[in-house]
Amino acid sequence: MKEYKDLAIEAALAAGKIIRGNLGRKLKIGYKGKFNLITEVDHLAEEAIVRIIHGRYPRHQIIAEEGHGKGKIAGIRWYVDPLDGTTNYAHGFPFFCVSIGLEVRGQVVLGVVYDPLHEEMFLAERGRGAFLNDRPLSVSKVGKLMDSLVVTGFNWPSLRENLRHFINFSHRAQAVRRTGSAALDLCYVAMGRFDGYWELNLSPWDMAAGSLMVTEAGGRVTNFKGGRFSIRSSEILATNSLVHNEMLAVLKLGKARRSGRAGT
Repeated sequence: MKEYKDLAIEAALAAGKIIRGNLGRKLKIGYKGKFNLITEVDHLAEEAIVRIIHGRYPRHQIIAEEGHGKGKIAGIRWYVDPLDGTTNYAHGFPFFCVSIGLEVRGQVVLGVVYDPLHEEMFLAERGRGAFLNDRPLSVSKVGKLMDSLVVTGFNWPSLRENLRHFINFSHRAQAVRRTGSAALDLCYVAMGRFDGYWELNLSPWDMAAGSLMVTEAGGRVTNFKGGRFSIRSSEILATNSLVHNEMLAVLKLGKARRSGRAGT
């Protein structure tokens, strides 16, 4: 595992250098959807990560957001988001990261998330804990939703549904944030900056590394019904575990209203 860990860190640092070096420069911006931006830096960072991983393990499968990954070997997959928070990056808003997760035989065993602007390297290994720049991470001790700072993200397909959840949480939590980077949101739950996080319609590369970060820091990750989480799921709820049931209840309220049942 140490070789995989060192390789993921090397790849994240290389991508981070590209991201940091191009920040503030006029970028070529394209669209993968109505509001889904992509820049040339996304491609450059992803190419660097793929080159480093395949330079060591050319047959490993890489599932990467911008499609540069390739290779096949049974039971090993790298999930790569070279620039999570592209819209933030394109506008110069300082909240974005590199995310790399490793899945072995269907289980995520390694996660690396790197914030190149603040030089924060998050690392999680299954069964060995989560760390920020070698310092052990632990989720917060906040025990009530009304005292919690929670966070979410929006994408176009889930906009209407998640607005209901956002309103419901705004009435019940201390405050709600929308930051624009799923991987960093999960890392912030792992280190206690946030107490809970929910989102809809993400991709495996958005969640692989960050979800492991939360569980290894002592938190809880499920779907919106409290059931088993998968990185291929359409829903994720990640908390310090103490406010998990309260957040599940609020999410259930949003679902009830969607189906036309009465809610409070």
